[in-house]
Parts: sequence; C-alpha cells; structure tokens
Amino acid sequence: MDELVGQLAAKAGIDGAVAEKTIGIVLGFLRNEGPSDKVQALIDQIPGAEAAIAASNNSGGLSRLMGGGLMAVGTRLMALGLSMGEIQNIARELFRFGRDKIGADQMGEIISGTPGLSQFA
Repeated sequence: MDELVGQLAAKAGIDGAVAEKTIGIVLGFLRNEGPSDKVQALIDQIPGAEAAIAASNNSGGLSRLMGGGLMAVGTRLMALGLSMGEIQNIARELFRFGRDKIGADQMGEIISGTPGLSQFA
C-alpha cells in the first residue's frame, strides 16, 4: 500500500493521506460495482488495501445519502478536495498500477465490467 500511496501522491501531486483515502474509496467502489473475482485479485495484490477500504467506509451516513455508483465516488473524492482533472489522473495511475499487479487483461476486465469506468481508462 505504501508503494501505491507514494506513487499516487507523487504523480497526482496530492497529499499522502488524501492518496490513501482515495485508494480506499476507489477500491471499495470497484468491489461493490465491478467483477468481484477480478477486483478481489487486485485487492489481494495490494497489502493494506482491505484496511484502506474499511477506513473509507467509515464516513457515516453521508455515503448512504449519496447513493452509489460512479457519481457517489466522484462526490466523495471531490469532498477530499480533488478536482475532476486530478480524479482522472488518479484513475489513470491506479489503472496503470493495477495492470502492473494483475496484468492488462484482468485490469481491462475490471474497467469494462464496472459501469461508467471506461471513460477514465
């Protein structure tokens, strides 16, 4: 997880704590909306990912009020202070990291199997 947080913070130009929260939010979204077996394979390759997902779910009732899906993720990420451009850069960096960990084919299946995600690939 430290490797991913460091890469994301450096390449996206964001704080490490924000990067870690972002990773938890995105992985939690993928777990809920994407192909579960492929997403779990990715999560298993990132030590600390489960803790980051659990921490990102501790936002109380706010996330339940926002509903689900990609729009809710965008709202949560913007609440961290991220712009749409930063969110797109972060998504591309996370996808690149995922391809390195589980391969381009499996990452492609996650992207294509998750509603709305292909616009960020």
